[in-house]
Amino acid sequence: MGHRATVVTNGREAVYAWCGGGFDLVLMDVQMPEMDGLAATRAIREQERSRGGHIPIIAMTAHVMHQDVALCLEAGMDDHLGKPLRRVDLEKAVARIR
Repeated sequence: MGHRATVVTNGREAVYAWCGGGFDLVLMDVQMPEMDGLAATRAIREQERSRGGHIPIIAMTAHVMHQDVALCLEAGMDDHLGKPLRRVDLEKAVARIR
């Protein structure tokens, strides 16, 4: 797809990496140690409110029930992808947020 990726192991690292800048998109796992993806998304959105700007965040999770998707969107995520991920679904999600 022509993108470079930065991989982190938990939500706290995701927020820290985002603070460094240079991202066009965040693919956020929901279940992670230390800080889950919902909390990490809330932290990023809080920073955006003070700094300005908005980076698209797409949830990646095995939890695909309606209430799970709603939790992701309420946390500030822009879209939701169920696992296992399929390339075509990822491409469509990226196209939707551009």
